[in-house]
Amino acid sequence: MKTIVTGTVGLDKGPFLDKVARCATQMGHDLTVFHVGSRMYAEAPDVTPGRILDVPISRLSTLRRSVIKDLITQAKTTENIVVNTHATFRWKHGLFPAFDFDQLRQFDADLYVCLMDSVDAVHARLEAEHSINHSLKDLLVWREEETLATEMMMLGCRGFGGSADDASSRPDSKPPARFFALAVGKDNATAHTLAQLMFQPTTPKVYLSFPMTHVAAMPSVLAEIDTFRRCISQHFVVFDPADLEEMDLYQDALKASQSGQKYMDKVVLGRSMRFDVAEILLVAGDIHGQIYARDFMLIDQADMIISFVPELPDGKPALSSGVERELQHAHEAAKEVYVVWRPKSTPSPFVTETANKVFPDIDTALTYFESHNYTKARPHCPSSQSTLFPVW
Repeated sequence: MKTIVTGTVGLDKGPFLDKVARCATQMGHDLTVFHVGSRMYAEAPDVTPGRILDVPISRLSTLRRSVIKDLITQAKTTENIVVNTHATFRWKHGLFPAFDFDQLRQFDADLYVCLMDSVDAVHARLEAEHSINHSLKDLLVWREEETLATEMMMLGCRGFGGSADDASSRPDSKPPARFFALAVGKDNATAHTLAQLMFQPTTPKVYLSFPMTHVAAMPSVLAEIDTFRRCISQHFVVFDPADLEEMDLYQDALKASQSGQKYMDKVVLGRSMRFDVAEILLVAGDIHGQIYARDFMLIDQADMIISFVPELPDGKPALSSGVERELQHAHEAAKEVYVVWRPKSTPSPFVTETANKVFPDIDTALTYFESHNYTKARPHCPSSQSTLFPVW
């Protein structure tokens, strides 16, 4: 298994991939992590740590090609290897590519993954570890560029099967390479997800759909949602939209603006950061647009969507516009659509007509998935008492 992992500067991918390697070990696989950046520094001992992107692009390209040449050689004798690299750089030189098609076609990866994190977290790391001037807009644009470039990397390399000298040795049965976008999650929580994508490719991939913004002040509802997220993740490979949460940054800025504040303080990665309120509001459209596009991208790369609709304290269903739109998108993309409907009221046809099946609780859903061989039988998570609503 050969995997290429990209992501912008400021993600701190090294510790994340080291955790992926530990997860792989727990699954019974040895995984070698190949850090392109540290290898480049080793080849250029005269470059001060953290300053390699300041060298001329021509030298940067030479260093990278030398390191990737070593990678190609090492991969021939390494069963499982994951490469920590980038697809693009947006630095003092402007925007420029961080890979060469000819070399990556020889490497012939099975999996391409673009990691991402919230804009405030990336900003905090850059402030602490790098000397590059940047705006929040720069980081949001760069994230989109890195994601697109990684997918283009995959499309440009998929099916070439290595160099001309060893093309005949490529097994015809090797499945085509795939691309995934993946948020790192809190405390690198999705490292296990990446290990699953690498070593458990037949496990169904699920997009988790649930209300977020308008239930944020309802502890009992949030507890139900957390139980749903935890239970489903124990049985499937999950793509969880809550692994990258930026609406709170916008909402905090909006409140600060309404209070007449020009700056606001926010704890990010354990340290207090000061943000310009006007700058956050200026990129609100980018934040909202990327949430919309990213969630649909996660649905598209999943096999199915499982939506959780809790009951509000007043008895009404917590069916947000986002959940409804996600269900419709998944239905139109020919994904399998499942809904866990907790309210006692009957779901509308807009739910039942887009869903393959509607369940009254998590336990009933997991029993169904086990009986239909989606997942192996495991102890179910504790769930709240079933409603009177029947299985559709």
